[in-house]
Amino acid sequence: MRDNDFNVKVEDTYELDVIKYRYQVPAQLESCHTAIVDGYVIEGHVSVAEIERLLDERPDVLGIAVPGMPVGSPGMEAPGYPAQPYDVLTFDSSGQTEVFASYP
Repeated sequence: MRDNDFNVKVEDTYELDVIKYRYQVPAQLESCHTAIVDGYVIEGHVSVAEIERLLDERPDVLGIAVPGMPVGSPGMEAPGYPAQPYDVLTFDSSGQTEVFASYP
């Protein structure tokens, strides 16, 4: 994120469940990282391109998520292993999701 001109403040915690609850991340979308970017929740290994798209389009959602840690998602590249297909999902306060982007 820093490499793409985002101002980053890291807060390490062992209370991930508290963070997920506070920002209304649905359990089925949880991953290892949660970020707040300009009021939106970014959950998991979401590409900078999709975060920028979210900020440009400003949909009426709480945030976007890449559930789990799919191989090939940003930060989860693994030499010698093929990338897994995965979706970037939007989510709202009622837990409704929609596909925002699909890889590959």
